[in-house]
Amino acid sequence: MSEMNAVDRVCLPHTITSLITDFRDLGVKEGMTLIVHSSLSSLGWVSGGAEAVIRALMKVVGESGTIVMPAQSAGNSDPAEWINPPVPESWWPIIRESMPAFCKETTPTRGMGAIAELFRRFPGVVRSNHPMYSFAAWGKDRTYITESQPLASGFGEESPLAKIYQLNGKILMIGVSHESNTSLHLSEHAGSKSHVTKSAAIVEEGKRVWKTYHEIDYDSDRFDEIGFNFESQKDYRVMRIGNATCKLIDQRSLVDFGQRWFQEKSRKS
Repeated sequence: MSEMNAVDRVCLPHTITSLITDFRDLGVKEGMTLIVHSSLSSLGWVSGGAEAVIRALMKVVGESGTIVMPAQSAGNSDPAEWINPPVPESWWPIIRESMPAFCKETTPTRGMGAIAELFRRFPGVVRSNHPMYSFAAWGKDRTYITESQPLASGFGEESPLAKIYQLNGKILMIGVSHESNTSLHLSEHAGSKSHVTKSAAIVEEGKRVWKTYHEIDYDSDRFDEIGFNFESQKDYRVMRIGNATCKLIDQRSLVDFGQRWFQEKSRKS
């Protein structure tokens, strides 16, 4: 672990300029492929809010680099599985019949935070076409990363996560834990996982349909444990930016570590 200290700005607001300096001090570089997980509130007061954070990242990475953020929309799913909150069973057929089909331009993110939600609507940002596990990307490799995401393997070997891995990308975590670290879902494909049935409203051949598909049973419950073990054994960079603990991690190193963890778990089960 390489640990640094940002300039103490507890009594000053963050600005685009100060964030550019902080991200560079953390190790973010021009030309980097960067997947970002973030909590805006963790930083403290930011002049310009989510927009300032996005513009600072774009300035540091530049157009020769690529920024990716998760744009997941878990609300477009089978209401029978909803638990937070659940809905009455009598509503289920109505929701399945009336849920708007996933639309890259209009479907909002859910649980991704203010930065990711604004990022998907930023000029020059494109979004992958998955009803639940889409990603938004800006920069040099935005099209390559977001094209052709498989419906039944949204975090698998042909997903945006796998393409970030191929590009030797980095993970930037801004005030969030590894529970939010989506790249570890790619690691799950290395273990013996059960499959589940999922459904979502999509457009198929120009028509809105309620589509059922099968995927592995993705589960982030152990991600913090995996991340803690990774950090105790592998090198990464960490610093405080305002009130937020921010980490810059090599995605390939983390995914490989997670794959070994899931493989070991499979052998023991």
